Amino acid sequence: MYRFKTAMLMAAMTMLLVVLGSALGGKSMMFGFFGFAVLMNVFTYWFSDKIVLKMYNAREVNEAESPEFYNMVRNLAQKAGMPMPRVYIIPDSSPNAFATGRDPEHAAVAATEGILRMLTRSELEGVMAHELTHVLNRDILVSTIASVLAAAITMLARFAIFFGGRDDEDSNPIAAIAMMIFAPIAAMLIQMAISRSREYMADAGGAKLCGNPMSLADALRKLHRGVEAVPMDANPATSNMFIVNPFSARGVTKLFSTHPPMEERIAKLEDMARGRG
Repeated sequence: MYRFKTAMLMAAMTMLLVVLGSALGGKSMMFGFFGFAVLMNVFTYWFSDKIVLKMYNAREVNEAESPEFYNMVRNLAQKAGMPMPRVYIIPDSSPNAFATGRDPEHAAVAATEGILRMLTRSELEGVMAHELTHVLNRDILVSTIASVLAAAITMLARFAIFFGGRDDEDSNPIAAIAMMIFAPIAAMLIQMAISRSREYMADAGGAKLCGNPMSLADALRKLHRGVEAVPMDANPATSNMFIVNPFSARGVTKLFSTHPPMEERIAKLEDMARGRG
């Protein structure tokens, strides 16, 4: 199923790029954008995890550099029966974490310095169990590729106003402006379709893996407040990868949240703790 989702996502993004190219410069740019989409799909499949980790200046750590955090991830991975993922720390004071990679054999988990300082050991175990569940469910490839492709499309759409309607009788300035506005929205809608249900599943799987639903529930409460106090300087196209929305819930960003409501996530975990979930 995850391979099908990945293929459909790449096809959707390719079509969006082709339409954008046609709107910006007619047939000539349409074929150029198609070629760019093919290359981008191949590149993101193999290197999307490295792109995202580099985007946040994540630093890989070993057992000697971060023994408690590294051993926690190793113990959870062994409990889940999966290969040991690479472990990264992001130099950011905003509390958050994500997983990336194309499969469990090439996975990585990353946590910010802020989350390592904020959470207790049991709460951090709940967060890492959530992220490893994403790896086990094999949905990190889809989310990572969605983030990278959406970031690329958003960047191209921002340049649309500089190229729309130039030197090509097939081009349409109105269509170019429309694509400049709607391409990022379309990319975000694709992310939203992927993200919301998978977060509930990762919460449930993470609660079972760490053995304590309330550890994850308490962590989510703290993270929600922490991000409100210290929003992350994140690329909006990658927001779906994090365990909590890296932006403050205020303003326009709340309308484009890629995560389920925090109250619902916590309520489901509390039901699990009471034996009703």
